Amino acid sequence: MALMINMLGYFLGHYPQHFELSDEQRNLILQTMMFFIWLAGGAGVFTRLDSGWQYVDALYFCDVTILTVGFGDFHPLNDTSRGLIFPYSVGGIVILGLMVSSIRKFAQEISHDNIVKRHVEKRRARTIDRSVSNAVELEERQDAEKIKEYRHRLPSNRHLRTGMKQLRRIASQKQKLILLQEEKDRFDAMRNIQQSTSKFKKYSALAMSVIAFGLLWCVGAVGFWQAEQKSQGLSYFQALYFCYVSLLTIGYGDLSPSSNAGKPFFIVWSLVAVPTMTILISDMGDTVIASFKRGTFTLADWTVLPKAGVWRALLERHPRIWDWLQRKVAEAEKEKRVAEGFPIGPVDEDRDAPPPTLKDIAGLDRLDEQALARKLGLAIRRIANDLSADPPRMYTYEEWAEYTRLIRFSRMSPAELDEEEEEQGLIEWDWIGEDSPMMAEKCESEWLLDRLCESLDRYMRMHTQHHKKGRTGRSRRRSKVHFSQAYTKPQHLE
Repeated sequence: MALMINMLGYFLGHYPQHFELSDEQRNLILQTMMFFIWLAGGAGVFTRLDSGWQYVDALYFCDVTILTVGFGDFHPLNDTSRGLIFPYSVGGIVILGLMVSSIRKFAQEISHDNIVKRHVEKRRARTIDRSVSNAVELEERQDAEKIKEYRHRLPSNRHLRTGMKQLRRIASQKQKLILLQEEKDRFDAMRNIQQSTSKFKKYSALAMSVIAFGLLWCVGAVGFWQAEQKSQGLSYFQALYFCYVSLLTIGYGDLSPSSNAGKPFFIVWSLVAVPTMTILISDMGDTVIASFKRGTFTLADWTVLPKAGVWRALLERHPRIWDWLQRKVAEAEKEKRVAEGFPIGPVDEDRDAPPPTLKDIAGLDRLDEQALARKLGLAIRRIANDLSADPPRMYTYEEWAEYTRLIRFSRMSPAELDEEEEEQGLIEWDWIGEDSPMMAEKCESEWLLDRLCESLDRYMRMHTQHHKKGRTGRSRRRSKVHFSQAYTKPQHLE
C-alpha cells in the first residue's frame, strides 16, 4: 500500500523519481508481507490437515482466527489441527498487532505532514498579520521624540550632558522592557498555537477514524446485504448488525457469511475494518478516554482522595474567606505555642520566591563571566532532569530569556552581549517565525540542552585558547629574563 501511494504520488508529480522510505513505511511493508505470508501459508496447511476444506474456506478460517472473531461456523476437525492452533493463533495475533501499530504510526506521519503542518502555518500566518510588523522602529521614533522634548526643557549645556546620559539610560531600560513585553506577547501567541495544534492533531485523528469506521460499517453492510440476500435472505439491518459484531470482534455466530461471494468479501473487508476499529479505540484513548480520566482524577481530588493544594487554590480566589481562615489558623497556633510554653510572636515561614517578572529581567545587572558559567552548568543539569518529564516540560518566557542569555554569552564579549540585548532584546529569534524553537521537531528540553551544551563547549574552547596564550606569553617573558641574565657582564670585568 505504501509503495502504491508513493508510486501514485510520483505519477501525479508530487514525489521525485527516486525516494527513500521512512522507517514506519519500511516496517509497514515488511510486517504486511509477513502477515499475508502467515495468513496464506496457514490456510494451505489447514487445507491439507482438514479434509473437505477448500482453500477459500481455510483462508476464511485463518482470517477469523487471527482477528479473534470466532463465528464458530468453521473449526478444527482433528487433534493435529487443534494443536496447530496454539502457535498459529498467537503468532498471527502478534503480527497483526505489529501491523496495526505500524499503520497507525504511518497514518500519523501522513497526517502530520499534510494536515497538522498546514494548520500550524495558517494559524501562524494569521497571527503574524495581526502583529505589528516593525515595532522596533516605532519604539525608536517614540524615544527620539521624547529626547527632543527633554532637550527643550534642559537649560544649560552642562545640565544637558548630565540629563542626556540619564535620559539614554532610562530610554534604554524602557525600550528593553517594551521589547520584552512584545516578545512575551509573541511567545504567548505561539504557545497558544502550539496547544491548539496538539488538540487539533488528536481530534482530527479521532474524526478521521470515526469517518473511516462509519464508512466501513455502512458500506460493508451494503456488500454483505447484496452477497447474502439470496442465500440467507439477509436484510440491511441484519447486515449492519453482523458488521458491527464483526468490527468489535464479538462474533456471536448467529450470522456468518456462507455464500461464495460473502466469504472472500469478508476476508478483504475484515482485514481493513478490524485494524481501523483498533486505531479508533487508540485515538479515543488520547481524547475521549483521557478526558474521562482527567475528570475522574479531578472528582477524586475534591472528594474521596483530596490532593494537596486543591482547596488552597480555591480559597485563595475568595480573599475574605482566606483571610478569615488565616486568622483562625494563626490564633490556633498561638494557643498551641502558649500551651507548649513558647512565646507568642509571628511565625517565620519559608516561602518560595516568586518568579521573576519582565521588569526584573529588564533591570538585571550584568553578571560576570564566572557567574554565567556557573549558571550554565546548573541550567544543563536542570534541563537534563527535565528530559524524563511526561508530558514534556514547557518553559515560561522568563526561563527562555535566561537560557538564551546563557546560550549567547560564550560567543561574544560581555559588552557586546549587553549591546545586543539593548538593541534586539533577550531573545534572538521570532517566536512566531519559522526559526522558532516551538516549530522544531524536538521537545523544548532537548532543544535547549543541545544549545546549552554547544555554549559550554565554546566556553571551554575559549578558555583553553586564553590559557595557551597566557602560558606562551609567560614563557616568552621568562626566556627574555634568562637571556638578559646570561649576557650581563660580570663585575670584575667592568
